Parts: sequence; C-alpha cells; structure tokens
Amino acid sequence: MARTPGQAARRDPDWEGVRLHVVSGKGGTGKTTLAAALALALAADGGRVLLIEVEGRQGIAELFGIAALPYEERRIAAVSRAQLGLPPDDGGGGGGGEVFALAIDPEQALLEYLEMFYKLGRAGKALQKVGFVDFATTIAPGVRDVLLTGKACEAARRKGPDGRRRYDAVVMDAPPTGRLTRFLNVNAEVAGLARIGPIHTQAQAVMRVLKSPETAVHLVTLLEEMPVQETVDGFAELREARLPVGGVMVNMVRPPVLDAAAVAAVDGNHREEVALALGEAGLGGRSRKPETVRATVEPLLDPLLEQAREHAERVELEREQRADLQQLRLPTYELPLLGEGVDLGGLYRLAGELKRQGAA
Repeated sequence: MARTPGQAARRDPDWEGVRLHVVSGKGGTGKTTLAAALALALAADGGRVLLIEVEGRQGIAELFGIAALPYEERRIAAVSRAQLGLPPDDGGGGGGGEVFALAIDPEQALLEYLEMFYKLGRAGKALQKVGFVDFATTIAPGVRDVLLTGKACEAARRKGPDGRRRYDAVVMDAPPTGRLTRFLNVNAEVAGLARIGPIHTQAQAVMRVLKSPETAVHLVTLLEEMPVQETVDGFAELREARLPVGGVMVNMVRPPVLDAAAVAAVDGNHREEVALALGEAGLGGRSRKPETVRATVEPLLDPLLEQAREHAERVELEREQRADLQQLRLPTYELPLLGEGVDLGGLYRLAGELKRQGAA
C-alpha cells in the first residue's frame, strides 16, 4: 500500500531490525537524493548513521554542499525530529542524531584488504605505484564489488570498545538497478576467481550479511513506464538471487491539478463551458458584452484544453504505473516533486516524508 506525501498519521517504521539499507534505482530517478534523505530520517531519533557512496561520483558531497569526501568516515550532518517537521517522539526525547559519510575508493579499499589479509604494508603501496591496484580492480570487477560491499557490511557489523554497534544503520547509495543484483551477488562474481582463500572467505562473510534480515534493498522509481518496468524487473532479479527485498520509493510525485471528475470530462466537448467559466472569472476584460468577452477568451481556449488533455493523460499513465507497483505487494513511499529543486532544505523535507510514511 502506498503512503502519499503529507500523510499526518505517525507510523511505526517498516524496517525495524534492518541495519544495512541498500538504495538503488534507474539513473535519473534520484536514488542518491533518497539514500541521503533515508540516512537523515534514520538518524532523527538520536541514532548514528553512515551513508556510503560506491560509484565515485561525489553525489553525497554535492547534496550536502560540502567538499569532496575522502576515503574516511566523516560527520556531515546533525538532524533532529524538529528539523524534519516532526513532533517529539512518544518518550519525550528531543535529542537528534548524526549522519556520517564515506566515499569508498576501490584502490584504497584493496590496499586495506591486502594489508588486512596478506600484511603487505609498504609492498601494497609499491603495487599501487606500479599500477597493479588499478589493474586488479579493473580486470576483476568481482573483486572490486567484494571490496565495496564488504566495506559496507563491515561498517554495519562494527562494534566499539563498549561492545555496542558503531552505527545504528548504514545506508548504501548503490549502483543503478540494471547492475544491482550482479553487484550484490558477490559470491557468484568471485566463484571463478577464488574458491578458497581470503577472497572467498570475504565473499562468504559479505553474503551472510547481505542475505540476512539485517539487510533491505530498496528501489527508487518514478511514475513513468521505463523506471517502473526496471523496478519490477529489479525486484524479480533480487528475489531470484534470494537477496532481501525492501520497499519502493516513488520519487518526484506531482500533485493532481484536476479532480477525478474533471479528468474524466476532458474527452468531452466542453469548449463553450470553459469559455463561459473564463468569462465569469473576469478573464474576458471589463466588457460585459458576450461577443467581446468571447473574443477575449477565445485565444486561451485551445492551449487550456490541450493542457487539460495532457494532464489527464499523465494522470492515467501514473494510475497504470501505480497499479504495476502495487502488484509487487511491497511497502511503497511517495515523495513529492520539489519544484524549486533539491537543496539542503528540500533534502530534510524528503527525510521528514520518509519518516512520516514509515520508511525509517
């Protein structure tokens, strides 16, 4: 069942117990934006959340208006329920949480891996100088994906000296839907490279986390044919690979301009009625003569009726796409189109919507 923008009723979160949230979607749907919004929503009740980027685009830094992220976990935001436009929680707590971010560099991750499992130290840096590291992550993409997913899984499981989890949740801004399952299904990717040894062991450990109840894979879409079809196909692939399916985040939802009756009436011949309504609204000028009013509003009729037809077609298309998404029988969240674009304020607004609708 879809939750729509602005729903006031408070919901319990749908993903209680999930520590690793993987967010993907077709390019252009706003997956990085909603991954960041989800991280803010998860932290708003006082938690520590790590937001991870794996594609090297520095999209997180751009969203938060900060310098490019290095290969280290860095605090990028503080957030509270009040900042998301939400009332205090039932326990009366008003304290907020923190969002940290990490842009994973495959080369640095491989050096870290070589040091961890092979104790190469300076030799690893020497390999980097002669180009081996770049060579290895290019010719063996399965190894690269193990390193990227492994870093996220390690962060989700990491504990501090006090035995408590370092992060309450980890959000990964993952690759687009078209290559998501291959990216996550690292066991299959490295099977031809290593059946024993540290790489194999690492892949097994990663898959135990990715296929556990502590992980959920969410897909971002738009109410358009191609993104919805890719979402449907993506979830089918995830199920086939036995990866944990999360929810659907429908981004950039536009509010209806016409009500259902008006949409249904668009196909009829209402030219005279519209002309009369425009005249009564004062768009015919000061004159009260019917012929003068009609001459004034006449140039407005065709563009106005055409816009109404286009809107009706879009509403019908969106209805069909919603029906396709409902067939998935997954928690679905609808986020509004922000006409002014997504600045930091808009990002917090989207986080509030996700929180209200139960995504966090």
